[in-house]
Amino acid sequence: MKHEIGLCAVAAWCTLATGPAAAQARTTPDAAEKYPSRLVRLQVGFSAGGAVDVSARLIAQRLTESFGQSFIVENRPGADGIVASDFVAKAPPDGHTLAYISAGHTMNPALHPKSLPYHPVRDFAPVSMIATGAQTLVVNPALPVRSVRELVALARAKPGQINFASSGVGGPMHLSGELLKIVAGIDIVHVPYKGGGPALNDVMGGQIEMTFIGAPASMPHIRSGRLRILAVSTAKRVAALPEVPTVAETGYPGFDVGALYAVLAPAGTPAAIVGRLSSELARIVAVRDTKERLNGLGLETVGSTPEHLTAFMTADVEKWIKLVQKIGLKTD
Repeated sequence: MKHEIGLCAVAAWCTLATGPAAAQARTTPDAAEKYPSRLVRLQVGFSAGGAVDVSARLIAQRLTESFGQSFIVENRPGADGIVASDFVAKAPPDGHTLAYISAGHTMNPALHPKSLPYHPVRDFAPVSMIATGAQTLVVNPALPVRSVRELVALARAKPGQINFASSGVGGPMHLSGELLKIVAGIDIVHVPYKGGGPALNDVMGGQIEMTFIGAPASMPHIRSGRLRILAVSTAKRVAALPEVPTVAETGYPGFDVGALYAVLAPAGTPAAIVGRLSSELARIVAVRDTKERLNGLGLETVGSTPEHLTAFMTADVEKWIKLVQKIGLKTD
C-alpha cells in the first residue's frame, strides 16, 4: 500500500508539471523587443558569498551588459530557497522578477509535500539552465581509503561505524549520502549539522569520517590536503577536477546527484520574453570568460531551452520524491 501511495504522489506531481509552457501568455514579438523596460531583480534564496549567489551575480552582470538595463541580485534566504521561490511565483509575470534556483528547488517537493506554497514547475515559466554543480565525496585524510570501492569495503566491514555529515536533514548533502547507502548497500550513519560549514569542519577535524559537499566549498581544502576526494556525484566528470572519477564510474551507475542552477520567471510570463531571455542566457554561458569563471566555481555550464529545463526539473522532482519515500524521510 505504501508503494502504491508513493507512485500516486509521483504521478500527481508529474501531471501538475506538464503545462508551464502552455501557461505562458501569448504576446507579440514587440513585447520582447521592449523588454526589459526597468530594473530586473534576480531573487536568490541564499545569503551572499556562496556559489549560488556568486554565480547569480555573474549572470546578472552579463545580462546587464547584454540588455543595457540593470539586472541585480536580491538575496532572500530562508527554507532552502523556498522564501525566494515563493516570492517569484507570486510576482507579476512580466519578466522583471526572476528566480535563480539551485538543487533545493526540485528537492523541496519531496521534503515538504504538504506545506510547499507553490508547485516547482507549474507555478513558474522555466527560462534556462545555467549550470550544474557536483557534490564531492570527501573523507578525512586519516581514513584508510583512497577510492569509493575502498570506502564501501570499509563500511561493509564496519556496519554502522562510518558517519557522514550533512548541512541538515533533507538537503543535498544528506540525500547524496542516503543514495550512496542504497546503491552501494552499506550502513553508514547520518549526522546532521546546522549548515555545511560546521559539517565540513568536523570532517577536516576528524570527528566525522566523510561527507558529500559542493565542489566550491571543498576544492580549497582538497588542494591544501585537509580533505581527500574520492569521487564527484554527477554522471559526468567536472572540468575543475578532471582526474576525479564519478561515483557512477566506480561501479554504481544509479548514482547521479547534480546541483541545478537555473533561471525561472513567474508562470504566465509572455513566451516572447521567456524566449529572448533563454536565448541570451544560452549565449552568455557559452562565452569563454563566463564559462571559465563558472568552471572555477566547480560548475559545468549548460545553457538550455525552456523545454529542456522543464523536462529536467520534472524528472528531478520525481527522482527525489521516490528517494525520500524509499528512505521513509518525514519532514512536513
